[in-house]
Amino acid sequence: MAEPIRSVLIVGGGTAGWMAAAALQRTLGPHARVTLVESEDIGIVGVGEATVPPIRDFNAMIGLDEAEFMRETKATLKVAIVFQDWGHVGNRYVHPFGTFGRGPTLADFQQTYFSLKAKGLAGNLGDYSVCWRAADAGKVGDRNPDPNSPLNSMFTAYHFDAVLYAKYLRKVCEGRGVERVEGKVVDVVQRADDGFVQGVTLEDGRVLEADLFIDCTGFRGLLIEGALKAGYEDWSHWLPVNRAMAVPCASVKPLTPYTLSTAREAGWQWRIALQHRTGNGYVYCSDHITDDAARETLLANLDGEALAEPRPLRFVTGRRKKYWDRNVVSLGLSSGFIEPLESTSIHLVQAGIYRLLQHFPDKDFSPVNIDGYNRRLGREVELIRDFVILHYHATQRDDTPFWRQVRDMPIPDSLAERVEAFRDRALLYQVGADEYFSQASWLAVMYGQGIMPRGANPLYSLNDADRPAAGLRQLSDILARTVAALPDHETYLKAKGMWSGAD
Repeated sequence: MAEPIRSVLIVGGGTAGWMAAAALQRTLGPHARVTLVESEDIGIVGVGEATVPPIRDFNAMIGLDEAEFMRETKATLKVAIVFQDWGHVGNRYVHPFGTFGRGPTLADFQQTYFSLKAKGLAGNLGDYSVCWRAADAGKVGDRNPDPNSPLNSMFTAYHFDAVLYAKYLRKVCEGRGVERVEGKVVDVVQRADDGFVQGVTLEDGRVLEADLFIDCTGFRGLLIEGALKAGYEDWSHWLPVNRAMAVPCASVKPLTPYTLSTAREAGWQWRIALQHRTGNGYVYCSDHITDDAARETLLANLDGEALAEPRPLRFVTGRRKKYWDRNVVSLGLSSGFIEPLESTSIHLVQAGIYRLLQHFPDKDFSPVNIDGYNRRLGREVELIRDFVILHYHATQRDDTPFWRQVRDMPIPDSLAERVEAFRDRALLYQVGADEYFSQASWLAVMYGQGIMPRGANPLYSLNDADRPAAGLRQLSDILARTVAALPDHETYLKAKGMWSGAD
């Protein structure tokens, strides 16, 4: 029987490093030593602020108290992403969490909707989503697990300060026995016979050894690329934005429970309301705008006083060819990067951690197991990539060279097939259990940006339309009353003990 893993070294802190430390400590307990090495002298990217609903499951898995976590990270709730000017200038739509229609799953809601819409018997798409309505109203509430409740689809995620989240997780982890080592890694020691990593050398000469290494060193990928040369797959021909400027500004009330994404001349700008400030950033393509012009665009479109100088970031969209190579697993930016348009950066850290737990190795490091991890995570990342590309492909904008480029560029065959299936007869589907985005998400973005189906499945037009039309009217009325009764965002946070006292 193979010998079990007895020591794990996480190289690099930040959100990815401390999420990995929390999860591994929680699952390995006393059976393996978990150590994290990081340097206070090395900055972290730390601009991640928006998440998706599975972060709730992760926080629960590692045993966080929700109210304490929200106070510590100045967090707010998120029910949707609102897209402004994406389909065309003046276009606005909502990508809500949860589903459209009744019940816990989408089923074929869009077929009924488009069949009735063609007869003038359906309202706006957002009328049938509790999260869409809540976003528009600035309301939040608790999800009701009863499948018959209109709040069954009230899924929420968080906006939080990623730097504070990492600090909070560090405090939690150290309190549970994770050892933190302060030091800058200057060399990676590999075994001569097979290239496995044996240890890392610190600036002061110390060597830290382990059985399993987690690379959380950011874009540079010190272990996975610097030592093991795992390779990088560049996706910039599909996702050409390659830079960002990020800046916080003073809060402006009311506290919005959604991420706002506004299309700009050469990319898009995010706005995220936290308890103590508002996070902002301009994600752009340097082929179409200078850094100085991007900075000025960002600062000119804040709704509060800037609290710092804009912070520049550079990246190449893509992924590591091997997320896991030999005894090194890459997480976070060291594994690749997809722009944060759909708030998936922290989610992919979480996905990598979950896959690692499912494929956790012993000291034999089975190639079959490692290949399975790489294949499954790679498929999940590709599906997210396609969903992000959709936003650019589905634009009708032609007012700037950037928007003409992304509108007309070739897209992956996997995405083209889905777009044509929807355009042909409103067909939506998911590609197995590894796909994060639901049929409801695909519907929100495709229809929201103007991809119109030629018709619905003809089976849905064979029956009398009066009953389903009455059902939609009833659902719309129920959701309107339900959302009207919910508290506003700030009131909810204070009532739940989640407010940090920031004003």
